[in-house]
Amino acid sequence: MEYRKKILLAIAVLIFIIGGLFSAYVYAAIFGSNTAFEQEQISVYIPSEKTSGRLSKAIFPLLENSDSFLKVAKQKGYLRQVKGGKYELKKGMSNNDIINVLRSKPSTVKLSFNNQERLEDLAGRVSLEIEADSSSLVKVFKEISFLEKQGFTLDNALSMYLPNTYDFFWNTSAEGFRNRMLKEYNRFWNVERKALALNLGLTPLEVSSLAAIVHKESVKIGERPRVAGVYLNRLKANMKLQADPSVIYAMKKDQNDFNIQIKRVLLKDLALNSPFNTYKYKGIPPGPIFMPDISAIDAVLKPERHNYFYFVADTSNFGYHIFSKTLKEHNQNKRQYVKWINSRKIFR
Repeated sequence: MEYRKKILLAIAVLIFIIGGLFSAYVYAAIFGSNTAFEQEQISVYIPSEKTSGRLSKAIFPLLENSDSFLKVAKQKGYLRQVKGGKYELKKGMSNNDIINVLRSKPSTVKLSFNNQERLEDLAGRVSLEIEADSSSLVKVFKEISFLEKQGFTLDNALSMYLPNTYDFFWNTSAEGFRNRMLKEYNRFWNVERKALALNLGLTPLEVSSLAAIVHKESVKIGERPRVAGVYLNRLKANMKLQADPSVIYAMKKDQNDFNIQIKRVLLKDLALNSPFNTYKYKGIPPGPIFMPDISAIDAVLKPERHNYFYFVADTSNFGYHIFSKTLKEHNQNKRQYVKWINSRKIFR
């Protein structure tokens, strides 16, 4: 009888130990640290498309024990509701912590862009920050039915994308990005800005196209209202804008090569038959030759009032220009620039 008691006691103790070990294992699997990265915090990107292995490829390299993660994830029902997005994991997180993060609202990314020359360039820049690839972005940027419905054309579609820094979810689709930018564009062109444009006799799209030229002409934000005033004076006087940056853009577009470097516009270039060539055609080009900063747009909307019709680069004060009221004055001022550019053997 005594012997039986000892056996039962031993069995009870063994069961207790096994139960304790199992509980410890379960606790460790759920609440113990399971990260394999050294950084204090790291981002994990889970694709939106429900493909095989999307979760394992994204998160397994960051874990000490992927098996325990899968068991806990299955137990918590996470594997049936995996959501794409960007999530932030911290060093030392447990499987329970990780899964709670993955089930929560995804983190956002800061998306900044400016100074893009074409929709293709914008797509390449944006695709570096969100899940949508550049080809899908270009496709929706150029979707004719969308452009026609919103009053844009392929020539001026770049106007819709205002350079700034925006918060986006990483898994934003190409359509989602485009539609958000349309909302930002409509918010930007509020009643006040539209009234300023109307007072100049321009549409918002024409303002953007002219602002692109102003931006290209002057890197100095403080000088842009004066440059804008020159071009507005020319428009009012029914003169051609005669903006060198528009010729350079027309040449790139004509050659379908936007990587070429053109530092000097030659006389023969002015004859290029392109609606973007403001030496050949009067008025504002059919679209922006560049993505203008908001400062350039505001410079056009609030130009400096003056009687200048001409300007040329000031070689004694780089970045700035010398302004003149008459062509005779302009030609005199131009000599210092021609002499300077020739001395540096810049012939193209």
